[in-house]
Amino acid sequence: MEDYRTIRENGVHEIEIKKSRFICHLRRVKSEEEAQSFIEEIKKEHWKATHNCSAYTIGMNDEIQRAHDDGEPSGTAGVPMLEIFLKRELKNVAAVVTRYFGGTKLGAGGLIRAYGGAVNDAVNYIGVVERQLQQLIDVTVTYSQSGRVENALREANYMIQDTVYTENITYQCVIPLENKEKFIEDVTNWTSAQAEIEIGQQAWIEIPIDK
Repeated sequence: MEDYRTIRENGVHEIEIKKSRFICHLRRVKSEEEAQSFIEEIKKEHWKATHNCSAYTIGMNDEIQRAHDDGEPSGTAGVPMLEIFLKRELKNVAAVVTRYFGGTKLGAGGLIRAYGGAVNDAVNYIGVVERQLQQLIDVTVTYSQSGRVENALREANYMIQDTVYTENITYQCVIPLENKEKFIEDVTNWTSAQAEIEIGQQAWIEIPIDK
């Protein structure tokens, strides 16, 4: 599986334009069923709203893309929302923008800017992460080796997730998949093949991305 970007967490953010409230709900989703369930949940919560427009994209290559205007003029709500996800290369994410009409019509261009802007502002507010599939590897050494090994790990910019102290010291490291063999080679060289190296599971690690 490839690394990919998505929202940092589920969340809500609201903007107001000419007294209309645009409430953007964002959620991570892994399937179309999850996305549809999320949309129905928000519609039930905001059943008095003027519109509950939605968009989602699922898959590493955006295999599933959907956009719905929910009564707004065609192409003025769902598509601009979806385009924010595609432009920002976000994966497996859904949005519902709830509009409470404030009495002033915005026109087609105004609606496009409002719905796209509501999603973009919500993404900025909640934040973006890159999900990277990495390898967990435990390195166990004696106390006499530990100082040198820890310094070497840090100087090489290998991530130490945790340190366990027993009769020996175990560094629980998180390594990009492509660096696995080099990491093992480095540790072997640093310790003259005296370290105990245990390959663990693969895990998704989330790295915050600047706006």
